[in-house]
Amino acid sequence: MTHLRKLRWLGWLAPALLSACVTTSPRVEVVEPTQARPSAATYAPASNGAIFQAAGYRPLYETYRARMVGDVITVVISESISAKQETTSSIEKKGAVSSAISAVPLLRLDQIAKLGASGSSANKFDGTGSSVSTNNFTGTITTTVIEVLPNGHLIISGEKQIGVAKNVDVLRFSGQVDPNSIQPGNSVTSTQVANVRIEQMGRGAQQEAQGIGWLARFFLNISPF
Repeated sequence: MTHLRKLRWLGWLAPALLSACVTTSPRVEVVEPTQARPSAATYAPASNGAIFQAAGYRPLYETYRARMVGDVITVVISESISAKQETTSSIEKKGAVSSAISAVPLLRLDQIAKLGASGSSANKFDGTGSSVSTNNFTGTITTTVIEVLPNGHLIISGEKQIGVAKNVDVLRFSGQVDPNSIQPGNSVTSTQVANVRIEQMGRGAQQEAQGIGWLARFFLNISPF
C-alpha cells in the first residue's frame, strides 16, 4: 500500500515538475524558415527559335531588385514607439441643512431660542494618473525572400547570430515587402515592411543568469497568488 501511495505522489509531481521546467520567456512569431534556397531552374528546349523565353526571362539590363525566392534584401531597422496617457478626475459634493423652532407650549421665548438643529456634509475626490512608454530599436539585417505572393509582394525572413565568448546574440526578422518600396542597393526600411516580426534574444550564461530557476518557477506555477 505504501508503494502504491508513492507511485501516486510521483504521478502527480512529475507533470508539475515538467511544467515548471518549461521556459516562460516570451517569443516572437517570426516566419519560418528564416532562409530559402531557390530551386534549380529547368528550361525546356526552345522550339520557336526566339531569344525571349517567358519561362525564364529576366531583363539583361536593369537595376537589380530582389523579386524571386532566394534573393536577399537588406532591412534597415528603425522602429520608434512612443505613447503617453494622462487622466485627471475631480468630484466635489456639498450639502447643508438647518431647522428652527418658533413656538413650543409651556416654554418661554428665551428657552425656545436655544432649540434648533443644523448639519452639513462635504465630499471631495481628486484623482490623477499618467502612463508613458518609449521604445527605440535600430539595426541592420539582411534577409532572404522565402515566398512570392500572387500580387508580387515578397515574404522575407532572416536571422543573425553573433557569438562573443560564451554568449550568443540572436536577431530575427520577418515581414512582407512591396517591391516598389525597395531602394537602390536592394534595401528597405522596416517602417515600409508590413506584418513586421522582430526578435532579439540572447543565449548563454548571461541570459541564464537573468532567468528564474526551475524550483522558483515551480512554486510560482502552483502558487494561487
